Amino acid sequence: MRDFLPEDVRRREFVIGIIKRVYERYGFEPLETAAVENLDTLMEKAGEESNQLIFKILKRGEHEASGQADLGLRYDLTVPLARVIAHHQAKLPRLFKRYQIQPVWRADRPGRGRFREFYQCDVDSLGSTSPVIEAEICAALSDALTELGFTDFTIRINHRELLARLLTVFGIPPELHGSALVALDKLDKIGAEGVEKEFVERGVELKAGQLLLGYFEELRKAPFWSAPNTDWQKANREALDFALERAGDSLRGPIINLQEIISLAAVTSAGQRFRFDPTLARGLSYYTGAIMEANVPDLAGSLGGGGRYDNLVGMFLGQSVPACGFSLGLERILVVMGERNMFPPSLATTPADVMVAVFDAKDTPHALRVAQTLRASGLRVMVYPDADKIGKQIKYADSQRIPFVAILGGDEIANGTVTVKHLAAQTQTTYDQAAAGAAILEGLKHRG
Repeated sequence: MRDFLPEDVRRREFVIGIIKRVYERYGFEPLETAAVENLDTLMEKAGEESNQLIFKILKRGEHEASGQADLGLRYDLTVPLARVIAHHQAKLPRLFKRYQIQPVWRADRPGRGRFREFYQCDVDSLGSTSPVIEAEICAALSDALTELGFTDFTIRINHRELLARLLTVFGIPPELHGSALVALDKLDKIGAEGVEKEFVERGVELKAGQLLLGYFEELRKAPFWSAPNTDWQKANREALDFALERAGDSLRGPIINLQEIISLAAVTSAGQRFRFDPTLARGLSYYTGAIMEANVPDLAGSLGGGGRYDNLVGMFLGQSVPACGFSLGLERILVVMGERNMFPPSLATTPADVMVAVFDAKDTPHALRVAQTLRASGLRVMVYPDADKIGKQIKYADSQRIPFVAILGGDEIANGTVTVKHLAAQTQTTYDQAAAGAAILEGLKHRG
């Protein structure tokens, strides 16, 4: 758990503001949910690996000292969304598009871009099985990352049904699919040998695991992914054809679905971002169709991920509701942007545009009145609260990078004026109090 100082908060608000504006451009509406969910709900829906990371809340009250837990902090924003849809279905449109930017909690080991409390920036569409949904969601996240300044991200895409059928083709029984996918999801972190070992530990026969990993290795080494100046639209098509040819006709359905998504996205900002990755698994158990992750080269994990989860809402509602979503991880975005110096200089800002200084405590009411006039002009204004020496007041303003100091002495008060000192230029000019705001605003436009 962390505290955020002013500059941290400004950076967070900057990123959230851009993501929110992009999501709203695509017709997504805001939603917020409670931080706490019933523990049974969380553990039933999150999956094997996720259950171990849920922060549990002990039963409360004078007579509840059993040490048992009945509530938990939300692990992600997707399970709460599914519950909301089930509870409020009558109030929501058949096709419901929502975004949600709130904190979640995981009892995880902290690391680079990984925290126990972190914000997710989710976008989800419910009510349609059309591949247009996946294409638009990926376009929205592509626009958001581009507007934040990312130029080198990719969107890896795969299909849960494709993975399930591959597992069957290579001899892994259905009852081990969930466990095998959890291991496969770690391929980029622990390598093929590590995954092979974990397969065996999870009950997957050694030969079946080796055949599956060999198939993935063959795909990854295919020439259409290593050619210079790769046309990724063409490479993705060839890779999907390659996958179909190697593993048989049982893969046709999910491969056609991936081809449709990639083809539709070709006319959006996500078009050249897509990379078909047959090893992408995603750890959460509720995915049913296409799955996606956004990656940059200098981050071991992803900037975010998501996919289609057509059965999750039905677990609450008792009827099928198709759904698809994507979650950008705010903390990871902030880490990468900070390391790359991607934030605009204006974010290293000051608490105010101008500070009002006074020589004498009895003149403080005049200072407050001038401050109000300046604020009415659209300026951020701080009033120095003590009648210290003027040099000390100016030194404080300079230490806080406040560019202008408005000085009120006896003459200024008597004449209805204010002297404005430009600290960087070491110049000062006296204005009528009513005109000072416009002069400072003009100075802010032209300061270096």
